[in-house]
Amino acid sequence: MRRAWLAVLALAIAAQARAVTYFVIVAGLGGEPDYVQRFTADANELSRVYTAEGPAAHVTTLTGAQSTAAQLRAALEETAREAKADDDFVLVLIGHGSYDGVEYKFNLVGPDMTAGEIAQLCDHIASKRQLIVDTTSASGGAAPALERPGRAVIAATKSGTEKNATVFARYWVEAFQDPSADTDKSGSVSAMEAFTYATTKTAAFYDSQKRLATEHAVFNDTGSGDPVREAGNGEGLFLSTFTLLRTGASQEAMNDPAKRALLKQKDDLEEKIDMLKYEKPAMDPEDYKKQLTTALVSLAKVQGELDK
Repeated sequence: MRRAWLAVLALAIAAQARAVTYFVIVAGLGGEPDYVQRFTADANELSRVYTAEGPAAHVTTLTGAQSTAAQLRAALEETAREAKADDDFVLVLIGHGSYDGVEYKFNLVGPDMTAGEIAQLCDHIASKRQLIVDTTSASGGAAPALERPGRAVIAATKSGTEKNATVFARYWVEAFQDPSADTDKSGSVSAMEAFTYATTKTAAFYDSQKRLATEHAVFNDTGSGDPVREAGNGEGLFLSTFTLLRTGASQEAMNDPAKRALLKQKDDLEEKIDMLKYEKPAMDPEDYKKQLTTALVSLAKVQGELDK
């Protein structure tokens, strides 16, 4: 099973040209004015952040009266018409969710949408690399219906029974504004880095308020099995390769056609190094050292070209 997952991941990495990332961001039904304002602000700020990526990002944002099942369906169908296999796709759900013990629903203006309905629409999108970030209450109940190979799922709650309004979305947005989220100092923020940042900040929030935490974010990026709260045993590797935001020189390089190919080489080498570290326990020590050294030398050369 582990080798099969590594093979799938390797193919996804090899196919990834990072030409375009399609983002669909939805602020669902708020109900109370405070929630309406919060959900709308989070969605708009996230839209602004992702749009700043330039031509590499195609961003669709639904808020207020636009947040209907029909509009969400139309946005996902449009993405399905435009996105290619080597494009990334990201769906972010902000707001309230519900779970009746069997089925999760994302609360929208008018009829809600079930996790199954959302998954079916996303299945029609050709992107081999997909990410769904469900920041709503009860979002843990959506994970089983949303997961599949090649699609990572992040949920703000560990199950459908954590039904209180969440604060995870606030810190997910903040992860792309705080330089400390880029823990490996690569000039980019991966989905794994954003998840770690948001979960750490969420826990700190409840501690500061001296309140019992009512949300515990989880993720699944292997396409099967139960979601987890921390990386390990294969979980987290795909999220670590999923770049969501480039900053500084990295963003400038992505928007420079002359350097875009170099940046692609850099990303591929960094992903190769990550996979080598994961495979290390099963590798011959000398072979591991040789491959790692070769990758690190190549990475240094590419970085030198980017820095010119």
